[in-house]
Amino acid sequence: MTPLAERMRPQTLDTYVGQQHLVGEGAVLRQAIERGKIPSFILWGPPGVGKTTLAQLIAKLLQKPFFQLSAVNAGVKDIRDAIESADKQNLFQQGKGAILFIDEIHRFSKSQQDALLGAVEKGIVTLIGATTENPSFEVIPALLSRCQVYVLNHLTKDELIGLVDRALAEDTILKTQPLQISEYDALLLYSGGDARRLLNALELIANFGAPDHERGKTLVVTNELVRELIQQNAALYDKTGEQHYDIISAFIKSMRGSDPNAAVYWLARMLDGGEDIEFIARRMVILASEDVGLANPNALLLATTTMDAIRMIGMPEARIILSQCAIYLATSAKSNASYMAINRAMATVKQTGSLPVPLHLRNAPTQLMKELNYGSGYQYAHDFQGNFVQQDNLPEAIDGTILYEPGNNSTEERTRAQLREQWKGKYKY
Repeated sequence: MTPLAERMRPQTLDTYVGQQHLVGEGAVLRQAIERGKIPSFILWGPPGVGKTTLAQLIAKLLQKPFFQLSAVNAGVKDIRDAIESADKQNLFQQGKGAILFIDEIHRFSKSQQDALLGAVEKGIVTLIGATTENPSFEVIPALLSRCQVYVLNHLTKDELIGLVDRALAEDTILKTQPLQISEYDALLLYSGGDARRLLNALELIANFGAPDHERGKTLVVTNELVRELIQQNAALYDKTGEQHYDIISAFIKSMRGSDPNAAVYWLARMLDGGEDIEFIARRMVILASEDVGLANPNALLLATTTMDAIRMIGMPEARIILSQCAIYLATSAKSNASYMAINRAMATVKQTGSLPVPLHLRNAPTQLMKELNYGSGYQYAHDFQGNFVQQDNLPEAIDGTILYEPGNNSTEERTRAQLREQWKGKYKY
């Protein structure tokens, strides 16, 4: 039997659910379809929001030959065969132009994507790619420059509920079964915004209720029933894809923003999705220096200790260690002064080039170097009171330049006062 999700594929743009910014009245892609001339483009969006459906619908509406490949199992030969077939169809149908749809195009290697370039450039095929990943990272620039990129959004709650109600009212099988949806929440939670998963879940429930249907009894669908039938709601997290980057970004920004509640939430999302715990720990080591820094030097010690500890312990107990470190970092005083200092220093190096080291700071291991005054005049700090002496440690061209600007926290305010006292007359702290 054809699955419900396939039976419910829309046959017109008016019955297509969601993405009204692309296919609604007057929208950019709809106008191109209505003119009968579409560019090559890439559909970028989460799973189950209608990428494949839209590609098939466009081919049907424009009455163009449609060739479909999945990047999971297609090779360069499959691409060339599809292009050759499309070229023959063009000749046979007097240049009607074929559509080549590549599902999960982000999985194609560079050589596989290169194989598409000529056919797209010559107009042998109109390429429609579908991807859940950011095309900027996954599609080669030469191919990306020849394609428009259209972003598809998650389906809204109302759109998902509308899909369920429409399936119950219009599907040839479901409309004969006495199903009553009293609660939608568990169904929507399980779907994760994926229309295909939603309809698959609905079909599973309908099949469960088939004996009731035979007895003429209505099956009332509740959240509890859905949870019983669908045991596990798989986390919407791809540790190699955009979710990986989005969630680690949210994790870092929550700790930087001193929000321990959000930090442990995003940590839990990553752990639930199977993220590499060493990756998480590495990012906390970076944050400990970049965002906490000298406001609390112990943060870097705890973060590096966390890295060692989780390697020794492993999951599931490593989650506790990671949580402790994340909360500590989130609640620590913050300073990006070290981060800004090295950025300023790198910018200064690029701007001023390789300035000479002052003679008194140079090493003098040979007699010739001593004769050339290498090291002459150097003042050894420990020979002076307080182990400090003012001397020129920067090249003359940038002498007096402040690269480290202490942060606004109690620890670095003390440092600022110390530097102001020590370096009065040279650095304007």
